[in-house]
Amino acid sequence: MLTKIQGELTCPDVSIAIVVSRFNDLITSRLVDGAADTVTRHGGNADRIDVVSVPGSFEIPLAAQKLAASGKYSAVICLGAVIQGATTHHEYINSQVAAGIMSVSRDTGVPVTFGVITCESMDQALDRAGGKVGNKGAEAALAAIEMINLLKKL
Repeated sequence: MLTKIQGELTCPDVSIAIVVSRFNDLITSRLVDGAADTVTRHGGNADRIDVVSVPGSFEIPLAAQKLAASGKYSAVICLGAVIQGATTHHEYINSQVAAGIMSVSRDTGVPVTFGVITCESMDQALDRAGGKVGNKGAEAALAAIEMINLLKKL
């Protein structure tokens, strides 16, 4: 018989860090709101959520590394918005941020989730920050909550 192991979506008694890029604040502030709301609706305490701002998405992995390594947080939620411009600059940023966030999670054993929107336009970003496609900050928070609980079982 198969044994199924998965994490629950409740998070009482946990401390969570949110690292957010200030660049594209119109979008990222909505992602933070979605993430914080999701944590509290799943039993988390707003007083145990720390929000750390960084200049841009490229700086997210370093801040996430420090937070995850501190031992103070059960998870780190990474939020940003990289919107395609006239050059290919966004491609370099996106790949490095994704790799950096994954590396932090593997190196520390702390769930570090990816809520960095990568879009072609501001309209697409707004759709993913609480618009018709949902809120990617909320989705990153759900992933963090589930991983906190899953890792306790493993």
